[in-house]
Amino acid sequence: MIGTHPDRDQIQLQDVLSALANPLRMTIVRALATGGEQSCGSIVEGVSKSTLTRHWRVLRDSGVIWQQPSGRENLLSLRHDDLEARFPGLLDTILAAADREDRR
Repeated sequence: MIGTHPDRDQIQLQDVLSALANPLRMTIVRALATGGEQSCGSIVEGVSKSTLTRHWRVLRDSGVIWQQPSGRENLLSLRHDDLEARFPGLLDTILAAADREDRR
C-alpha cells in the first residue's frame, strides 16, 4: 500500500533538502526530471527492492515525488509544479548544480 502524499502547502523545505541530500535519491530525482514518469523498477538497477522502497517512501513523504499504483508496479513522477510553487527555483537550481558536479 502506498502512503499518503503531502498536500502542496504541507511540503516543508527541510524535508525536501533532506530527501535530496542522499546520492541515490538524487539519482532518482534526476532520472525523473529528464525522463518523466517511470515505473519504479526502471530507474535504478543493482539496488535491492527493500532499499528502493525506503527511498521511494522518503521522496514521497517529503513531497518530492508522486507514487501511483499501476498494475503490479508503481509509477513515479516528480512533483515539479508543487515544488516550484512552494520554493520557486529550488529544484531547478539543485538539478543544475548536480549536472555541473557531473561535468567536473
